[in-house]
Amino acid sequence: MVMPTSITGVKVEFLEFPAIVTPPASTKSYFLGGAGVRGLDINGEFVKFTGLGVYLEDKAVASLAAKWSGKTPLELFESLDFYRDIIKGPFEKLIRGTKVRTLPGPEYVRKVSENCVAHMKSVGTYGDAEEKAIQKFRDAFKDQYFPPGSTVFYKQSPTGTLGLYFSKDDTIPEHEHTVIENKALSEAVLETMIGEIPVSPALKQSLATRFCEFLKDDNLFIAN
Repeated sequence: MVMPTSITGVKVEFLEFPAIVTPPASTKSYFLGGAGVRGLDINGEFVKFTGLGVYLEDKAVASLAAKWSGKTPLELFESLDFYRDIIKGPFEKLIRGTKVRTLPGPEYVRKVSENCVAHMKSVGTYGDAEEKAIQKFRDAFKDQYFPPGSTVFYKQSPTGTLGLYFSKDDTIPEHEHTVIENKALSEAVLETMIGEIPVSPALKQSLATRFCEFLKDDNLFIAN
């Protein structure tokens, strides 16, 4: 594999997010756009729950370069359109969410699904199909239990396919646990992480800082 020197891994708490990942039984690799922690303020203390990493196809850089090349990290961070272009971009994304502390699947998906529904309703994309998709999404997590180090992977296609993978560590399983065909939900999952009301400002900052460098070379190519 040829890896541009500008692509490096990121450490979030005790979690290592490598610069490049290649799923099993796949010839396609994804580069790490950014990574950061997700947490909540509980009784005045910031409690960390999950380390989040967003991986993308190499063509994401060329797709974003025309509009965003030359911007500073601060300009990218302050632009919602930049993140929306990542969310809606015509390239695959692989999102990794590895637990920092124990979370039962139903508890985890309750908050994630609430955020997704709230976003879809706010932008007018929530209908009968999305309601069914959310139920399938919730059902996928009902028997899951996530100790520290365990991972949920979300694979997103530009056409709206959302694949869910569950792992006891940070390795990507060979097969999806669940596949959901709903573009609005797929986009909402990433929107809630890095969009207007993000669960991980640290991930947004990481994406802005790293893409400022990536966009200096819009011919980024990951060769296997």
